[in-house]
Amino acid sequence: MPTEAVGHAPFLRHLDRWLPAALRRARRATVALGYDGSDPSLAEQTVRLAGEHAARLRGCRLTVLVLAEGTEELPARLGAAEAGLPSEVAVHLMPGPPTRLPVALRAAGAAGAPVLSYLEADDPVALTAAAGRSAEAFVVAAAATALRTGLIDAGFALATEVELVDADRRLGFGTGSDRSLEELKEALWASGLRFRDPYGEPLSPALPVDPAPLGRALLAELTRHGPRTVTELRRYAVTETAYRAVDAVRALNALLDTGQVTRTPQDGRLGGDVLVTPVRSGA
Repeated sequence: MPTEAVGHAPFLRHLDRWLPAALRRARRATVALGYDGSDPSLAEQTVRLAGEHAARLRGCRLTVLVLAEGTEELPARLGAAEAGLPSEVAVHLMPGPPTRLPVALRAAGAAGAPVLSYLEADDPVALTAAAGRSAEAFVVAAAATALRTGLIDAGFALATEVELVDADRRLGFGTGSDRSLEELKEALWASGLRFRDPYGEPLSPALPVDPAPLGRALLAELTRHGPRTVTELRRYAVTETAYRAVDAVRALNALLDTGQVTRTPQDGRLGGDVLVTPVRSGA
């Protein structure tokens, strides 16, 4: 498997959840792939998923843009995938690097509708083109690349990144939706990839999750900035670490059990606007 292909499975999982919501909301949407095209299966599976969802939601319009360097196999594989598509789906194969994304999106008439991009590049031009209202981007880059910063600078309101343990790669995601961000994290964990926790140690989704490292990170955040709601701490876990929102709740429960934090109100479900306060040592 090419190194970049580590991002294919989580992207396709997220795409499968993103497509029906996007098409119900706007009746048209665009999926853009910007990669070298050496693995035709990504484009092929994306086109097939698009066809499956469009067939269930008649009257919508779905465009799949494949922006890739030329390969002999890719056009043939895409042609076979297109053969059974409903008329609501249009597929465009364009040669070139991800930096041509602005031109490709304009040519496809993607403005004003939801766009989900997959990019194997952290180029600012491509990231800015992928941003916008109702836009999301999944990015694969070298492990040393600060993807979260790049995504926020490009215009995404929310962004996260995870460093992979078993490949010299970092995966990033930008969106404007908390729900979509949490769903992407679930897709990453379902892929079986290993990440690095906030302290650089391996974090394996295949094992029972130890909430202690995340608990230390949440306690440090509370100590730096003061009381936070559970909603804010869930968002911190999802955006700033490799963990999921559900892991934040487990970590907070552990901190409460050990008396390192308090909550207001003291009773009821640990969620939403419940305020969490660090217990100062020596207080």
